[in-house]
Amino acid sequence: MLLPFWDPQIPPLGIACLKRFISSHDFPVKTADANVEENLRECRDRYYRVLKESVPANKRRHLYNIGHEVLKNHMMAHLHYKNENDYRELVKIVVFKTFFTPLDDPQVNRLIETIDDFYRHLEKYILELLDKEKPAVLGISVYGGTLPASLFAFKLAKQEYPGIQTVIGGGVFAGELALESPNFRSFLQAGPYIDKIIAGEGELLFLKCLQDELPGPPSKRVYSIKDIKQELLNISTVATPDFSDFDISLYPHLATYTSRSCPFQCNFCVETVYWGKYRKKSGKQMVNELKELQQTHGYQFFVLCDSLLNPVIRDLSHELLKTDLSLYWDGYIRVDPYVCDPEHTLRWRQAGFYRARLGLESGSQKVLDTMGKKISIEQIKTAVSTLAGAGIKTTTMWIVGYPGETEADFQKTLELVEELSDDIYEADLNPFWYFLNGQVNSESWAKQNKSILLYPEWAADMLIAQTWILEGEPSREKIYERVNRFVEHCKHLGVPNPYTLPEIYEADKRWKQLHRNAVPSLTDLQGSHTLIDENKQVEKLQLAKNPLQQDDAFEF
Repeated sequence: MLLPFWDPQIPPLGIACLKRFISSHDFPVKTADANVEENLRECRDRYYRVLKESVPANKRRHLYNIGHEVLKNHMMAHLHYKNENDYRELVKIVVFKTFFTPLDDPQVNRLIETIDDFYRHLEKYILELLDKEKPAVLGISVYGGTLPASLFAFKLAKQEYPGIQTVIGGGVFAGELALESPNFRSFLQAGPYIDKIIAGEGELLFLKCLQDELPGPPSKRVYSIKDIKQELLNISTVATPDFSDFDISLYPHLATYTSRSCPFQCNFCVETVYWGKYRKKSGKQMVNELKELQQTHGYQFFVLCDSLLNPVIRDLSHELLKTDLSLYWDGYIRVDPYVCDPEHTLRWRQAGFYRARLGLESGSQKVLDTMGKKISIEQIKTAVSTLAGAGIKTTTMWIVGYPGETEADFQKTLELVEELSDDIYEADLNPFWYFLNGQVNSESWAKQNKSILLYPEWAADMLIAQTWILEGEPSREKIYERVNRFVEHCKHLGVPNPYTLPEIYEADKRWKQLHRNAVPSLTDLQGSHTLIDENKQVEKLQLAKNPLQQDDAFEF
């Protein structure tokens, strides 16, 4: 299962991969995604509406992003509070520490009523599903925002079906529940109804769990690849993800992956810590999988959920250009010499590269160097403009509030966005998040800056997964003030960050007006009954060139 709240842009790829792998070893598997349940989604939307009405406009510019953390902490507090007054006070504190706006009692009442309704609907959903399927094993894949609902489901399952085996895994163990963190120790105490905990890549560990072959005594609960001699899945031998249990029409995109882990180690990232050694599929295998998914489900557009496409994109494009079938794909990519070369980006566009999600992070060279990005501002400018010149959508991703970021550094980010505004399809922003363990640079930050709890110690038993912040500049309030200014700046420039279909339609319309080689509108790809093949006819524009010289070296 995957429980709320996780934005259902794609059917859950992780549990679809697990289903395919476990089923191939003769275990009957059922997968379920509660994020598409209408009653549960309505509760989420109502919660955000209350926040929107309670917080001044200038402090909620990025409501749906930063509000997610408020929602998660409120959901967790609901499960564990013992004193009504403490619970209500904590809700006020959680909202204030994010939006820096006090709530009155009626506003808190509305938020609490929404969470009460959510858990009533979730209980009904889980009990009906368990009664229908009667599983011997309940596995839940958990990310940060889905932890409260997942703990609720495990406890409910054990109460109603004491003999059921419960197994948890997922990305939550790469960040806020990293194995060596105080949060993980609190989680172990709070979750006695969870039998096995799988931290890291799940297929082999989960299979051994089902086969009763995990090492150690029966009482051992926590497993990682260290327990199976660092063995990792050979992804060149696996079949396509199995989405057969999902109503595919409920998702705007389909997803797969071409690699696991990452060949780079940016200081703030958790990918290499979680996945281990980098592995990739061959170009032929990738194309065959995409063809199979297209033929099975009728989708022409795919989200590739790799950490980065750089190591595979040339091979993938080469193989796609050899086929008659037009497929469009979207994925994360970092600035490198090939991304800065219009000859390469044109070929990628002809091969169906639809949207490049670029982790640019900052417009300050000092901050980029501190992050370990190993790229320059000039290389960023060239990469964004080269991709845009080919018509590929450029989703630029930024981090505000990295340790040591000054106001001058932040201004350089605003200036870079403004300079590149016509070549930026959308600007997506996250405030810097710090974890005691799990990030590449966690230990170094802990030595350089004192870490302190964001929420009061008396709330620890309610929140289970506490939030730490680093002392020093910029402060949390300053970080979130910059978040609001960044969003307002992008709005002034006309650079969107679309969430809804109407917003995406307007963003696509703007992109087509700005770039002659613009990719088709997403609504065209989703609404067409025949496959679009315009990518095969895209031609080189005379203006496209690579302004970087040979001596503009990348430091990978």
